[in-house]
Amino acid sequence: MDRTRSVKLGLGVWALIVALIALVVLTFLPTPYVIQRPGPVYDTLGTAAGADGEQVPLIQIEGAETFETAGTLDLTTVQVVGNRERTPSWFELALAWTDSSRAVVPLDSVFPEGVTTEQRDERNATLMVDSQHEATAAALNELGYDTGAEVAVVDVVDGAPAEGSLEPEDVITAIDGTAVASAKQLRQAIQDAGGAPVALTVQRGGEETVVEVTPEKQVDGDVTTWLIGVTLRTDYDFEIDVTLQLDNVGGPSAGMMFALGIIDTLTEGELNGGENVAGTGTIEADGTVGPIGGIRQKLYGARDAGADYFLAPRTNCDEVTGHVPDGLTVISTSTLEESLDALEVIANGGDVGLLPTCDVVTSP
Repeated sequence: MDRTRSVKLGLGVWALIVALIALVVLTFLPTPYVIQRPGPVYDTLGTAAGADGEQVPLIQIEGAETFETAGTLDLTTVQVVGNRERTPSWFELALAWTDSSRAVVPLDSVFPEGVTTEQRDERNATLMVDSQHEATAAALNELGYDTGAEVAVVDVVDGAPAEGSLEPEDVITAIDGTAVASAKQLRQAIQDAGGAPVALTVQRGGEETVVEVTPEKQVDGDVTTWLIGVTLRTDYDFEIDVTLQLDNVGGPSAGMMFALGIIDTLTEGELNGGENVAGTGTIEADGTVGPIGGIRQKLYGARDAGADYFLAPRTNCDEVTGHVPDGLTVISTSTLEESLDALEVIANGGDVGLLPTCDVVTSP
């Protein structure tokens, strides 16, 4: 009996040793995943640390009267743990899988093959700058200002249909005789042409010319897109000076909350009724609110920062349903106007339950 017990004990010890060795090996083995977790939350009506460490307002406006605000209009962020140089360990992934505020996602979905961390950060910084311009345009358009939009060519792809017809810094003022006010409108008009040649009215070096370009077809699965092979930007000439400052945050998802913050700063009263409201969503100059990534982590980040209400893009509702933390009321939105309507209900103490939601189920 003692010999049998001794053998079993020895086997148990060896099994434990093997398991510990396996755990150590797994700890150092690279993994094909990264972890998304709630990132910092910033009040667009407040301040944040600038490049020199000093606190600066996220929104500064000159050339127009501004008004006192109250409560918060928080923009939310997501932090990514890991990159191509150093992925999380299997142990870290196991912990993240058990945490409802975190998500384990494929490495390639965040850091595409061939794209360095520095290139990704540079791209996200560019997207943030573009988003801030669109947010300013959307807010000022909503308030009746003239934003003087112009669509300019940034680059022409080698071998593309537009090569030889368009050049960088060309300003496209019309397509087939219809005035162009945004890059989005131009892309849609090209798509609507269905491959037929389009006539583009171009301002170049102070002179106007008309060029004809025949789009080429690009098929991705069952989606067909017509392209002319240019990178575009929309330039604005704002009547007032709006400066948006937020270091170390990239991507386009802060657009809607910046637009709301600008409107609140430029209008009397408190847009949010002094309540704590958070949200996320891209914004376009026409007020369209678009989808973003990492919304589940942003919900938890908003809740932990003290928000009571969260404005979520309607196109993200499938990711919201069933993942709302206790104490947070989610309101879905697809336009800046809908977001303003929701804030009006909140500010007036109305029935928030009548506002559009994602048919959410509150989770613990």
